[in-house]
Amino acid sequence: MNNPLVALQQHGQSVWLDYIRRNMLQSGGELAKLIREDGLRGMTANPTIFQQAIAAGDDYDAVIEALIDKRTAPTQIYEAVVSDDIRHACDLFAPVYEATDGADGFVSLEVAPSLAHDTAGTIDEARRFWKMVDRPNLMIKVPGTEAGVPAVEQLLTDGLNINITLLFSLENHERVAWAYIAALEQRLGDGKPIDRIASVASFFVSRVDTLVDEQIEARLKTADGARRATLEGLRGKAAIANARLAYQSFKRIFGDERFGRLRERGARVQRPLWASTSVKNKRYPELMYVENLIGPDTVDTLPRETLEAFRDHGQPRHSIEEDVDGAHETMRALAEVGIDYDGVTAQLEQEGVEKFAKSFDDLIEGIAQKHEKLQAAVSSR
Repeated sequence: MNNPLVALQQHGQSVWLDYIRRNMLQSGGELAKLIREDGLRGMTANPTIFQQAIAAGDDYDAVIEALIDKRTAPTQIYEAVVSDDIRHACDLFAPVYEATDGADGFVSLEVAPSLAHDTAGTIDEARRFWKMVDRPNLMIKVPGTEAGVPAVEQLLTDGLNINITLLFSLENHERVAWAYIAALEQRLGDGKPIDRIASVASFFVSRVDTLVDEQIEARLKTADGARRATLEGLRGKAAIANARLAYQSFKRIFGDERFGRLRERGARVQRPLWASTSVKNKRYPELMYVENLIGPDTVDTLPRETLEAFRDHGQPRHSIEEDVDGAHETMRALAEVGIDYDGVTAQLEQEGVEKFAKSFDDLIEGIAQKHEKLQAAVSSR
């Protein structure tokens, strides 16, 4: 039977897993099987995922216990554990990286969320992580905030692979695309190679509908007649429309003469990566976002449950450019009913930074508590 996940490659889309845990990294284990049987081509992680894996489970207790006598701070334990996991995952994806000539097979590691508004701090930590993991198929995740974009450009100029995360607006998506192109131009001007630099722009999807739908529901309380019908028809429409228009921007930017000169020297496009593609509203079909955002030069990063659902009953098709006119009309209709797109995307970026920062703080606190508990157990032996 054909595997729908593998079939996505025929449409030019790579599937990455938005999950990591040590027990899946053993040789011949779960991750190796996903790569072999499902055509998995990459992996992403964030503070929430590591918080669940490290602080909430027992997979890492032996590692934490081994560091007890070394007076290791919780942040140092986190970095030791995470760098080892990311390095191991990179090694498992190395055959994909080599088979695609460096176009795929990446594993992402995020800088601390507290640095989202600190350009210099982001650059320093990204460079440190790059040296610490020491794998060519590592991608450093950097938020696409105002302070993050100059960091992205500098790091790409340095030759690091960068995953720009927390993108919600078309404006920010275009801004990071031009930062990528500027970095490649700088490297080319410096006589440095550009054929092995990789970047993805992580454009978040479901969270857009979550916030827009909330605003629609608030307006429905006082709406009637045609306005009510318009509002009801806009439920669950904003996120896919937003992503499809981002793809049109991607095609325009990377199809023009400026990038064409870089392409001739071996440059690759900065692929749109669809993030947060599991539905948050259970009234919507579980694969709504995945099935409607399939197309060439894209990546979809899926949590395990969504990946398994698509494997079971996903319907791959070239869908990313379906009804682009309808996407424009959706955005116009949202404005007409008083929903401020710029305000929505700005709020989502702020909330995204805050949520990841809280997850990171919870992670460090969880490690500290576990460290203390294990230390007490060791002392009592």
